[in-house]
Amino acid sequence: FSPPASPCKMSEAQQNERAFQKQPTVFQNRKKGTGSKKKLRLVRNIGLGFKTPREAFEGNYIDKKCPFTGNIRIRGRILTGIVTKLKMQRTLVIRRDYLHYITKYNRFEKRHKTLSAHLSPCFRDVKVGDIVTAGECRPLSKTVRFNVIKVVKGQSNKKQFEKF
Repeated sequence: FSPPASPCKMSEAQQNERAFQKQPTVFQNRKKGTGSKKKLRLVRNIGLGFKTPREAFEGNYIDKKCPFTGNIRIRGRILTGIVTKLKMQRTLVIRRDYLHYITKYNRFEKRHKTLSAHLSPCFRDVKVGDIVTAGECRPLSKTVRFNVIKVVKGQSNKKQFEKF
């Protein structure tokens, strides 16, 4: 007598939560005689000229807030900024620098805004100082309304002013 296969072995996702981690649109229990050994994974192209990362195809993470493998659509604004904090789980803080014109003195002053964005596990090795492109999506939490869609390695200088 052999015990039935556990659901963890059927889906190769990382099971480190209390609930069983799976993509809701992928059927896990297909028949054994079909023959194809294709990996059961939903990956989508978000459009707008952004490429889907290779880790989204090859990885085995489950993230319902990921724009490539989850239930999130990118619409609205697309913003660029520098990563300043990585202390939250799957969330980062982006600093956006800009110049504000003051008519009285006929000069510009430096200003900045920070925004929180969801960081999908398909982007590995993101560090403070990297340049990140984030797309607007529906509200994911109290403060998060953006999702990272592209990462470019930058200098690791933490607080430098750079106009985008």
